[in-house]
Amino acid sequence: MPRSQRNDNFIDKTFTIIADIILKVLPTNKKSKKAFAYYRDGMSAQSEGEYAEALENYYEALRLEEDSYDRSYIFYNIALIHTSNGEQEKALKYYRQALELNASLPQALNNMAVIYHFQAEKYADQGDMEAAEALFDQAAIYWQQAIQLAPDNYIEAQNWLKTTGRLRKDFIR
Repeated sequence: MPRSQRNDNFIDKTFTIIADIILKVLPTNKKSKKAFAYYRDGMSAQSEGEYAEALENYYEALRLEEDSYDRSYIFYNIALIHTSNGEQEKALKYYRQALELNASLPQALNNMAVIYHFQAEKYADQGDMEAAEALFDQAAIYWQQAIQLAPDNYIEAQNWLKTTGRLRKDFIR
């Protein structure tokens, strides 16, 4: 049974009904509509923590989806799952793919910065300050890019950039 027929809470049912209406009236081809249905089912499974099922749906949506903008969000959601599973290198790979298709995803840039910052802290805890500093610098680059796209967001990152002296001189803010 498709996920769209199994949703049992109000929000999921409402989302499914709206998505089904959009699918019916959307002036697009069958392949794109089918890709959207898989994407919708992937988001539903992901919201319930059913990551394996979500990934199956996202991969199927990727197989069908041709629009690069839409593909970027599929890659982004795949990256989120890998991030949640602690698979940081896989997550980074998918965030990069999302950004290659859509450079205006500040949330992907932010998430990459968070991963690099986390990795830097691990190296710092192990006493490898050279590796830590390189990763902190990488985090700074991604946070500055995210902040340039969404200047009112990522306040903690902005403060970290300022307090660590990693805020670029030419950075607008």
